[in-house]
Amino acid sequence: MEIRAYRSLPREAVLVRTKVFVEEQGFQNEFDDIDGSALHLVAFEDGAPIGTCRLFSSDERGCLVLGRLAVLKAGRGKGVGQALVRACEQRALEQGKHRIELLAQVRAQGFYEKLGFRALDERCDDEGCPHVWMRKGF
Repeated sequence: MEIRAYRSLPREAVLVRTKVFVEEQGFQNEFDDIDGSALHLVAFEDGAPIGTCRLFSSDERGCLVLGRLAVLKAGRGKGVGQALVRACEQRALEQGKHRIELLAQVRAQGFYEKLGFRALDERCDDEGCPHVWMRKGF
């Protein structure tokens, strides 16, 4: 597996996010203004995109935020998501940052907890899907 970073939203990330969030999960408002300023990471397997996420600085949260982590069905259970999170953590450390937050779908909370994130007492609903803010310091 290879992870590449992009300063603008690459078509490979669009493909993965559309497949996972729009087609599989039914979200309508997948793409937003943050995509224009975020760092996008894309995981490739045998030259094909298999997962993606984005990392951006949030003045509101006062830290870096990891978002839009998506892995195609073919890559699930193979460590792709974990590798993308670790790559974001490495990028944060390179910037001198020691905390990342994310807004996780509640159904994915256990995945992030296994990677050291802890749930905050902040929940919200996004297009009918419950989410929870999570944080990790390192």
